[in-house]
Amino acid sequence: MPHIYLELGFTFFISLSILFMMRKVAQRINLVDKPNERKHHMGAVPLVGGISICVAFMHFLTSHPDLLPNYRLYLLSIFILTLVGAIDDKVDLSFKVRLIVQAGLSVAMMMIADIQLHQLGNMFGFGQMNLSGIGLGYLITVFAVIGAINAFNMVDGIDGLLGGLSIVTFAGLGTILYFDGQLNLSYLCLVLIVIILPYVLLNLGVFTRRYKVFMGDAGSMLIGFTVIWFLLLASQNGTKAPLRPVTALWLIAVPLMDMATIMIRRIRRGDSPFKPDREHLHHIFQRLGFSSFQTLMIICSIAAAYASFGIYGEMMNIPEYVMFYLFISFFFIYTYFLSNVWKISAKIREWRGIS
Repeated sequence: MPHIYLELGFTFFISLSILFMMRKVAQRINLVDKPNERKHHMGAVPLVGGISICVAFMHFLTSHPDLLPNYRLYLLSIFILTLVGAIDDKVDLSFKVRLIVQAGLSVAMMMIADIQLHQLGNMFGFGQMNLSGIGLGYLITVFAVIGAINAFNMVDGIDGLLGGLSIVTFAGLGTILYFDGQLNLSYLCLVLIVIILPYVLLNLGVFTRRYKVFMGDAGSMLIGFTVIWFLLLASQNGTKAPLRPVTALWLIAVPLMDMATIMIRRIRRGDSPFKPDREHLHHIFQRLGFSSFQTLMIICSIAAAYASFGIYGEMMNIPEYVMFYLFISFFFIYTYFLSNVWKISAKIREWRGIS
């Protein structure tokens, strides 16, 4: 056991060191995020969080190849996503290019590693739903990969939020896998948390704002892809998977609900679903008068509550259709809240005495 603590400590140090090194590289090549009408931070901030996490995790996996099946394909996939994300951070690629890359990697995941949605379990209450025989699994898997990547990409709006939500997801997944005896994948979830922590510390300005960094699209796409790879691997690996597909929804509830609601609102307005705006959940909490840190704590607490309930449902074997319809109910409540956010926020601001 002591050697595990030593390994995790060394991994943390490697991740932190890469961050400091990549900051200097980013400043030299102008890979920085500058304030504009949507981004209200101070000064030019290096966009190296995702690149650093990618390098640190690739270093770890090449030293521990037995921990992840098809690790070479996974490493190639996150390298491509991180590269495309870094280019997007630098020159602002079209969302169509990003979608093509994401779809291509999802096809490679299915064709080479056979990681895809084979079954949904008894999610709808009409018996086990097998997707392999009707070929629907391929299409749903592509949508799941693209959805997860963009859910984590869209939620990255305030300091610490993407890192915090990622830690909640990996902690929840790692907990389930640990109790199921899937120790290799559970340990990888812990390693990812350790690798992400240095980014969160710098992103929140713990080491003074001079060393502040942002995740960038490179990081959000890497994290989203890793989450869906791990979730599919954990829920589709045999006749008795350690993770029911419906539980995966609860582990990524906040990013998923936020993305779906925002995209629906944009489409109803006649805008592109990928058009940036300031109508995400974290923007709303800030308009209600909460500071960025208070908003971070509130949203991460909500995500932890969702994940905890998902874990509870998994452990207690609550029927899958009950868990699914409860999730849909919370989604409709969330959608209603955002659809009436101006009325609700006005009343809350009045109650809190905020002009």
